[in-house]
Amino acid sequence: MNIIRFLDASGNIQHGEQIDERSARLIKGNIFETYNTTDNIVKTEKLLAPLVPTNILCIGLNYRHHAKETGAQVPEHPILFIKSSNALHNPGDPIIIPNVAPQEVDYECELAVIIGKPAKNVTRNNALEYVFGYTCANDISARRWQKHGGGGQWCRGKSFDTFCPLGPCLVTADEIPNPNNLKIRTILNGETMQDWTTSDMIFDVPALISFLSQGTTLLPGTVILTGTPQGVGFARTPRVFLKAGDEVTIEIEHIGALTNPVLDETQTP
Repeated sequence: MNIIRFLDASGNIQHGEQIDERSARLIKGNIFETYNTTDNIVKTEKLLAPLVPTNILCIGLNYRHHAKETGAQVPEHPILFIKSSNALHNPGDPIIIPNVAPQEVDYECELAVIIGKPAKNVTRNNALEYVFGYTCANDISARRWQKHGGGGQWCRGKSFDTFCPLGPCLVTADEIPNPNNLKIRTILNGETMQDWTTSDMIFDVPALISFLSQGTTLLPGTVILTGTPQGVGFARTPRVFLKAGDEVTIEIEHIGALTNPVLDETQTP
C-alpha cells in the first residue's frame, strides 16, 4: 500500500491510501498502532512528508562505489550521524540554501527505512519484521559545514532547515520484500547524476537495523537513511552543487519520485 500524508480541503492533516496525485482513501487511526483504510475518498490539497519522524538516523559511506569515489576506506562498522527534526521537508517545497552556507550544498539520494514497532537488540535475521515501510529521502548536505564547520561532527552540515525531504509516499514493507534490490537515482535539472542500486550497500538494511538497535530502542516512526551511491556533487569533476533555480528529483524503484526546487534564503520571507 502507498500511504501519503496530506492536507485536505479544510486544511486538516490526514493520512490516506493514495489513489492518484489528487485523491486518497482516508486512513483513520495511528499508522504505527491501529488503523483502518476507509471507503471515504478525499481530495489531497497538498502533499506532505509521509510521516513526522521520531528520530532521523543516518548512515554515512554505506555504498562501496561511493566510498571509492571519495577516497575513503570501506568502514568496519556503520557510520552513524543524526539529522535534527527541523530538517524534515515536504515533497514539492523548496530546499533553502541558508545564508550561513551559501556554497557547496550537495544532493544525496537515499532509501529511507521506517520502523513500525519498538525494536531493541534485534537480530539481522528478524530485523525486517520491524520495518513498516520505505520512502525516498534526499540527504541535503552543506559540505563545508560537514567537513570543516562542525567540530568533526557531520550533524551540523546535515541539519539546516529543509535538508531532509521525504516522500512522495510511504510504501508498506509487504510491497518491497527485498530493500537491497532497488534502482535508485538523482536527477538534477533533467540530468541524471546518480544511478545505481541498493545492492551496493556495504551494510544492508537488516544489518543496519540490527546494529542500530543494540542497546537502543528504535521507536515507531524512526527513519533510517541508509546512505548514498556514487555521483554526489562534491566528488564530480567539475564539482556540481545545488543553486537557486535548480530542481532535484530522487527516484527509487517501486516507491516513486521526490522532487524539490531550490531557493536561496534571501528569496524567502
